[in-house]
This record gives sequence, C-alpha cells and structure tokens, in this order.
Amino acid sequence: MSDSRPRIGITMGDPTGVGPEIIVQALSECSAHEACLSLVIGRAAILEQAARLVKRDILITPIDSIEQAEEIWRSTSNQPHPSILCLQVGDPRIEQVIAPKSAIQVDALGGQAAYDSLVAATELCRDHRLDAIVTAPLHKVALHRAGHDWPGHTELLAHLCGVPDSSMMLYLPPGKPRHGGRMGLGVVHVTLHCALRDVFSQLTIESILETIALADGFFRRLSSAMELNEVPRIAVAALNPHGGESGRFGDEEMTIIAPAVERARANGIDVVGPLPVDTLMSAAADGRYDAVVAMYHDQGHIALKLLDMFEAVNITLGLPILRTSVAHGTGHDIAWQGIAEWGGMTQAIMVAAQLVKGGAADTLCRPLASARHPGVVDHI
Repeated sequence: MSDSRPRIGITMGDPTGVGPEIIVQALSECSAHEACLSLVIGRAAILEQAARLVKRDILITPIDSIEQAEEIWRSTSNQPHPSILCLQVGDPRIEQVIAPKSAIQVDALGGQAAYDSLVAATELCRDHRLDAIVTAPLHKVALHRAGHDWPGHTELLAHLCGVPDSSMMLYLPPGKPRHGGRMGLGVVHVTLHCALRDVFSQLTIESILETIALADGFFRRLSSAMELNEVPRIAVAALNPHGGESGRFGDEEMTIIAPAVERARANGIDVVGPLPVDTLMSAAADGRYDAVVAMYHDQGHIALKLLDMFEAVNITLGLPILRTSVAHGTGHDIAWQGIAEWGGMTQAIMVAAQLVKGGAADTLCRPLASARHPGVVDHI
C-alpha cells in the first residue's frame, strides 16, 4: 500500500546557524512524521552533530538519491518514528566548520551549503518528486560571500523557478487567539529586502496592485481548499504616519496606494485602504481581515511577529512550487548551544503538509514553466 502522506523536503539552510538543531528537534516529534514523509537536504554528519547537541536519540540516514528515499518510504510506511533521511548535497567541508560556538562565524561555506540545498530541493519539487519544501534560514552575508548575490530566499526562489514576480507572506494559521479569522491571517509585502530609503522608489501602483492580487489569490484558493467558500477580505496599509494626514506627512497614500486599491476593487477584489497600520493590525488579528498588504519589510514583520513570533510561517506566493519557512533568521548568536526555539520549524512543516493534503498546493502555485530555468541543475 502506498503512503499518502505529503513528501516534504527540508533544506538545512546555513548549517552554521540554528537550522540543523531546529530540524532535528522538529523531526524527532511524532506529529511531523504523522503529517508527512520528510527528507532533509544537506549533510547527514551535521545533523548527527545537532542530534547529539540537543540530546535526541534518533538515527540519521544519509542517502544519495531521491530513489533511495522513495524506497525507504515504501518500506517504512506507517512507522511513527522512522529515521531522519538526509539527501547528501553540497561541499562536505562545511562539516568541519561546525565547532564550539566560540569558533563559529559567518562563513562562505555556510552560504554555499544553503544555496546548494535550496537548488536541489527546488529541482526535486519542480520534478514532482517532492510536494513542497520547507526552508531553514540562510545568512545573506554568507550567501553573498559564496558568490550568490541574492537578498534572500524569496528572490532566489523566484530566480530558480523562472518567475518574474513573487512575494513573501507571513502567515498565522487559524485556531488561536489573535490569529485572524477562519482562514488565519497573512501579511504580504510589496517591497522586501531593501534599504528603507529605497522603499519609496520601489512602490508603484502596479507593484501594490500585483501584491493585492497575490494575497487575494492565495486566500481564495485556501478558502476553496478549506471548503469555506469565503471571499477574502484584504486591507492595505498606509505608508506614512496617520495615513499621511491628507498629504501633510506625505502624499503616497493619495498618489500611489489609493489608486492601486481602487483598481483592485474594480477587478472584483474585496479590498480597503490605505489604513494606518497601528490600528489596522489589531483589527486584522481579531478577524476583520484575512490579509494585510504591507508596504515594506518591517511594517509587516514586526506587527505580525508581535502577535505570535514562533507560530508565524513564511509562505512564498507566486511560485510554481509550494514553499514554507520559519519566520526567523539563522540566530548565529545562539546557534549550536542547543537553546534555539524550534516550534516555528514544526509549524512550517505542518502548514506545508496541510496545504498539500487539503489540495491547496495544486491551486496556490503558478503552472510550471515548460523549460527549466538555467539556474537549476538538471539532475540530483
């Protein structure tokens, strides 16, 4: 009998950060194995070090191909505590970088390891060998030192998938206080990894309209997958204090944001705004809106993480594959001490599995491009 659980690939991210230890912690719990068939993509020796660090007695099984994983999944169907499978990807020299915390620094090998694992996972997902990927955090400086000049996962994934636009959404699943309504609460960002001074030049009517459409599309499909049949309620945040006070504190609300909202409304989207974010987020947390469109990174991140930092899941919208992630960084200041909070990794895995099992993955993602993007390897 074939196993119907979703096949989830988990990238190790930058191994010098908290990724390995939070992966081991999450995959040591029954809930993760009950929800999905997992495959870590990275280096098994690093996972073994992480398991010893956090005192988890679980077998790490290195494999060299997706076919090996599929054979093991068939032979261990319905077992509650299978070993952690690790597809060996990347330069083994990174295994020597992991040492006592005092010796760990941001390293180009860590950036390359994060890149290699993401490329491999993306290709497996594009080939339908995996149903979704969950990413542990990478360090942007390490990525740059390794020769990959991408601001973060979101932009790199768009490049690897060959899509012109994507957007980051931080998402709180439904069911807990201040997690929005029956579909949960999402915050989608118009601009993302850029200097604050550059936000103003990147905000356009078109970029805001596009982000509103991505948010609306996600929640329409999520509503269908959850059999709610609700029309998503979208709220768009203002940029300036007090919504600009009719131009006194800036005119972007009148000249850019409001026209985008009007065009979105004309396209049949239930959207309001621009609204001052200090009061908007409280209303959204109580379920008045399903999604908030934020103008820049910290406007959305700070507000949502204050609601529930370690329940928040990062979902990339606009890709041909399903990707979730933890909503925090590499945590180099606490990495390899065994104290990292790992609940966010569990939540990212569970949300990915739920979206796949609910049928949402097929409708949340763009159709796959017919040709491979040149940035993606042909074989794993």
